Amino acid sequence: MDEFIPIIAIVSLFIVLPGMIFHYITLWRKQKTLMPDDERMMEDLWRSAKAMERRIETLESLLEQSEADSPRRPPRSSRPTFDD
Repeated sequence: MDEFIPIIAIVSLFIVLPGMIFHYITLWRKQKTLMPDDERMMEDLWRSAKAMERRIETLESLLEQSEADSPRRPPRSSRPTFDD
């Protein structure tokens, strides 16, 4: 039985340990990528953001028109837009 201990130690050191490391590295890499549900959610969020941007631009143009009729406040500064 004593002669099996070094063999078990060598096998576990050179086969089992690297196998476990590669297994967890593979799991970690799978989790780094987006799942299809995540991609759909990101696409929905992108569409919602673009729709909100169009609505805000419409509201700003309406406000600018109403401010041109009665200029009581200084004009608003422009805001950054989303790029495609």
